[in-house]
Amino acid sequence: MSSHSPAVYLEESESSAFAKAAWRLIPFLFLCYLSAYLDRINVAFAKLQMLGDLGFSEAVYGFGASVFFVGYLLFEIPSNLILLRVGPRRWIARIMVTWGVISVGMMFVKTPTAFYIMRFLLGVAEAGFFPAIVLYLTYWFPASRRSKMTALFMTGIPMSGVIGGPLSGWLMTELAGAHGMAGWQWLFLLEGLPTVVLGVVAYLYLDDKVQDATWLSDEQKAVIERKLEDEKPADMLHSVKDGLFNPKILLVSGVYFFYTMGLYGVSFWLPTLIKSSGVSDTLHVGLLTSIPYAVGAIAMVLVSQSSDRTGERRWHLIVPGLAGALGLALSVWFSHSTVLAMIALTIGTMGVMTTISQFWVLPPAFLGGAAAAAGLAFANSVGSISGVVSPSLIGVVKDATGSAGAGVLVLSVSLLIAGVLVLFVPPTLVNRRR
Repeated sequence: MSSHSPAVYLEESESSAFAKAAWRLIPFLFLCYLSAYLDRINVAFAKLQMLGDLGFSEAVYGFGASVFFVGYLLFEIPSNLILLRVGPRRWIARIMVTWGVISVGMMFVKTPTAFYIMRFLLGVAEAGFFPAIVLYLTYWFPASRRSKMTALFMTGIPMSGVIGGPLSGWLMTELAGAHGMAGWQWLFLLEGLPTVVLGVVAYLYLDDKVQDATWLSDEQKAVIERKLEDEKPADMLHSVKDGLFNPKILLVSGVYFFYTMGLYGVSFWLPTLIKSSGVSDTLHVGLLTSIPYAVGAIAMVLVSQSSDRTGERRWHLIVPGLAGALGLALSVWFSHSTVLAMIALTIGTMGVMTTISQFWVLPPAFLGGAAAAAGLAFANSVGSISGVVSPSLIGVVKDATGSAGAGVLVLSVSLLIAGVLVLFVPPTLVNRRR
C-alpha cells in the first residue's frame, strides 16, 4: 500500500489530532491531579511531626485520615451530575480552588475535633474531581487510546509520592520553627497554595468539548469526533439509573473497593512502614518514599500501552493486583531489613498503582452520557468507602498490636479478592473490539 493511500493518510491525521489533544490536555490534568493527591496525602508526612506536637494518638490520626472520604463519599455523585449542567471547565476550577483553600487551612488545626472537621471539609471540596477528569477524557479520547491517556493522567498519584516525599521531608525539616510555625504547618501552606492557582488556570485553559477547542483545526475536530463516534458501543448504557443500579456497575464498583483498599493503605502508611524498617530521619524517609512511587509510575504507563495495543483489559488488571498483594505481604515478612522491605514495598506499590489506572478503563467501556457521570462517581464513591476503612483499620491494628504488619496483610488479601471479582467481569464487556 502506498504511503499516500487514503487509509494511511487517515491514520496519520488521526494520530496527529490525538497527539495534539494529548499534549494540550494531559500535562495540565496531570499537574492538577498531582496537586490534588499531594493535598490529600500530605497528612501522611505531616503525621511524622503532627502527632507529637499536638498529642494525637495513632487512632486519632487514622480516623482523621479516613474521615476525608466521608465528605468525599456524600458529595461525589451530586458533584458529577452538576458537572453535566455547568460544564467541566467551570466545575473542575471550582473544585480545585475550594480544596486548595481548605488544605491551607489545615495548618491551623490544634485539636482532634478541628482535625476531623477540616479533613471532612477537604473531602467535600474535592468530591467529584477524579470522576470529572475521567469523564472529561471520554470527551476527547476513544477507547482504543483511553488506557494510556488515563494512566498518564493518573501518574499524578505515584508522582505525588516521588515529588511529595522529598519535598515534604525537606519542608518539615528545614522550615520547622521558621516564623514561629511548625514544619507540618509550612507543609500544608506551601503545598496547598499551588492548587488554588491551578484552579484559576483551569478555568482559563480548559475547553468543555472538542468543538470549543480553538487550538484544533476544523479537520482535526472532525477526525476526533468521528473516531469517538465509531468506537462507541451500540449497547452502551445512558441513564442515571443505569449508572447507579445496573449489575455491571455494581460489580466493577466492588472490584474498585478492594483495589483501593491497597491504594489508600500505601498512600497513608508508606512513610510509617519505611520508618518502621529502621529509617529514623524524616528527610531520608521522604527520599526513600519516592522510590516505590517512581517505579509505580513507570509500570502504570507500560501496562497501559500493552492494554491499548492488545485490547485486553481483565488480565492487565488482575496480574498487577497479584504483584501488589505479594509485595505488600513480603514487606511485612522483611520488615526488619530496610533494603528488603523497600524492594517489597516497591513491588507492592507498583502493582497497586497499576490496578487503579487500569480499572478506570472498565466503566467507560459500557457507560455513556448521564450514566457515565453517575456511574463513574458511584464507583469512585464505593472506592472512597475503602478510604475510610483502610487507614482506620491499620491504625486500630497498629495501636492494638504495636505493628502495622497485620493490617498490611489484610490489604494484600483485599487485592486478591479484587482479582477474583474481575474474573466475573465478562471479557466481551470490557475488552476493546478489534
